[in-house]
Amino acid sequence: MTWLLFAFSGPVLWAASTHLDKYLVERYFRESSVAALLVFTALMGLVLLPFIWWFRPDVFAMPLPSILLIALSGVLYMGAMYFYLGALQGEEASVVAPFWQASPLFGYVLAYFILGETLSSPQMLGGLTIVAGAALVSIRPGAKTGPFRARLVVRMLLCALALAFATLIFKAFAIEDTFWPTTFWTFAGEAAFGFALLAIPGFRRGFFAVLEANTRALLAINASNELINLGGGLGSRYALTLAPMSLVQAVNSTTTLFVFAIGVTLTLLAPSLGREDLSARNLVQKALSTLLVVGGLIAMTAG
Repeated sequence: MTWLLFAFSGPVLWAASTHLDKYLVERYFRESSVAALLVFTALMGLVLLPFIWWFRPDVFAMPLPSILLIALSGVLYMGAMYFYLGALQGEEASVVAPFWQASPLFGYVLAYFILGETLSSPQMLGGLTIVAGAALVSIRPGAKTGPFRARLVVRMLLCALALAFATLIFKAFAIEDTFWPTTFWTFAGEAAFGFALLAIPGFRRGFFAVLEANTRALLAINASNELINLGGGLGSRYALTLAPMSLVQAVNSTTTLFVFAIGVTLTLLAPSLGREDLSARNLVQKALSTLLVVGGLIAMTAG
């Protein structure tokens, strides 16, 4: 199925972006607000607006209420990223990533009640199996997790809820003929969020201070990261025009699995950049997780 290729482009590229986000947060934003990092995301969307307008000059033909609602989805997406990057400041990428599993659960409820989407029994079983398989990656038998991380849980649940609402709004407007106009106004909302951050003196000073101190490295790494994230976002959003929102978000939940896979690769090839547990028990656990995801995909596509 074509939609699966687009849907999987999101988790694969977002997993790579998660590790780059963690590197950027630890290297350049450990002592400053992650809001400065979000400005780069906003600027990337802003740069793309003229190109989309040139390709689809009808972007301004949409009704004003629709434009404002779509722009809100961009604001919600950036809000979700703010909570996510804040969580990364205090936790490893492999600890934060499993909380993405909450987004498809929120998404299914929203799509059912607002969009009227329903799934067949095999599709529902397959989606739940994928989410369960992806969540299995995060379980660490015998690990000393310490006290309950309330701040991490709250931040990531708010992230997942905001992301689900942003996806819902995008899905409601982005049929195939309006995919690019909807994308245009989503990016416009993200850019508005970035300008709002720059209007706050503390965030503005932090952004320019970090940029001035690490101009070349920060621009090079973050530009690459934003392009990777952009590719994943466009692929996943296009999949929403071809398949139910719940199924696309179920596939998106496999991000955790790819985060682990990339972490293993980094641990083997560049130990200074990766610290994944390569014990036999952990690898067996991840193998079972992969089997659950594959089984879920088979059940979902069969339905």
